[in-house]
Amino acid sequence: MTTDQFLPMDDNSATAVFDANGVDVTPRKDRGVFKVVRRQGLDGDRPMIGDKVTVHYTGKLLSGKKFDCSRERKEPFCFNVGKGQVLKAWDIGVMSMQRGEVCTLLCKPDYAYGPTGNPDKIPPNSSVVFEMELLNFEGEILTTDGGIVRRIKVKGEGYSNPNDGASVDVHLEGRCGDRLFDCRDVSFVVGEGEDKGIPLGVDRAMDKMQRGECCLLYLKPKYGFGSEGKSEYKVGPDKDIVYEVTLKDFKRAKESWEMDVNEKLDVVSVVKNKGNQYFKAGRHHQAVIQYQRIISWLEFECGTGIEQHKRIQDYVLTAHLNLALCFLRLKEFSQAVESCNKVIEQDESNEKALYRRGEARLLRNEYSLAMADFQKVLEVNPSNRAARGQLSSCQSKMKEHQEQEKLIYANMFQKFADRDSKTGRTRRRKDESMRSSMNGEVGIKRRRRSQDYPS
Repeated sequence: MTTDQFLPMDDNSATAVFDANGVDVTPRKDRGVFKVVRRQGLDGDRPMIGDKVTVHYTGKLLSGKKFDCSRERKEPFCFNVGKGQVLKAWDIGVMSMQRGEVCTLLCKPDYAYGPTGNPDKIPPNSSVVFEMELLNFEGEILTTDGGIVRRIKVKGEGYSNPNDGASVDVHLEGRCGDRLFDCRDVSFVVGEGEDKGIPLGVDRAMDKMQRGECCLLYLKPKYGFGSEGKSEYKVGPDKDIVYEVTLKDFKRAKESWEMDVNEKLDVVSVVKNKGNQYFKAGRHHQAVIQYQRIISWLEFECGTGIEQHKRIQDYVLTAHLNLALCFLRLKEFSQAVESCNKVIEQDESNEKALYRRGEARLLRNEYSLAMADFQKVLEVNPSNRAARGQLSSCQSKMKEHQEQEKLIYANMFQKFADRDSKTGRTRRRKDESMRSSMNGEVGIKRRRRSQDYPS
């Protein structure tokens, strides 16, 4: 069935035609969206709530008038399905499709443009027809590095999400390939899932979930069990894993603005100790979460009185210094520099901040800047042997880098010289060939002249 076969037609006729040839895909079966498959898609998966889908579409009124077409723009349309970013009919219809499928949707006003329509294009209370092709779909990427991808099987309730420090009750099912290795109900504190053997990716996804939600989390090794694997689950190193997570219930922790400064100071030492425990255990991502909580609570607090102000400042500076150390271990050198800068803004002679910034800059091959930092460390503490050693390392690496650059430029200039020499030889051969050719032509002309005239 193609749309043009039946258009134009009135609303009742359209409903009868689509009812006879297609299926009502609305959850309530209220005949608001009919779908007719024109080309079957690939067997297998269908989009889930939140998936990023890519479609081509053509929209027409029942009169047959076209009002929109992605193909004419030569650009497919992308959106996150089931999130209310598009017409209700699209959310419902696209989630019923398979990759590569082409279908026609008859959409009643309540699922399309409603009683107002769309000025200059769609009259009020109009049913419309869309021809849809589902080109592709993929899960919702929750991290900038693509290490956590979420696909929602069951949408949650309400608009509230767990925050860092919230207590959550979840059901977990973990798989590596087709093998189920983890199946349990568990309660934990968001940001401290490591204590219950919860992978970092599951912990970090909690603040995106709603009560009652069931989702699939596709975790890269960094957010799963890393390069160590998990022997108790018989999961080897550097393995991708998938967790199905159902958030049964949660209780949010107090936000920063809900606590007074004394409450914050009461819990900060506990959070700091937790971060230190994670750091010593090599769980640097988890340690980062704890130190960042301290900063979010206290960074803009002044306290009452000089003593409390100094206590707050000490906690914040220590948290930034600890963050810098974590970022160095995680090889996030730019973030390590930023954390050190925060400390140096408050205390320009802070030995640890200068040293750690120097380390980060050295590892970013910023040798001059690193040398300047290590020299400042020695100005603050001339007996700092580690800084003196790093200074020597900077000088060696700078020399090595300069030698490499000389070699690169020497090779580059040699290549240019060889190319110019080759070009010169080619030109000389061409010139000699041309002169030879010209001399031959002159000789021939002279012989001709001698034959044309009497001797």
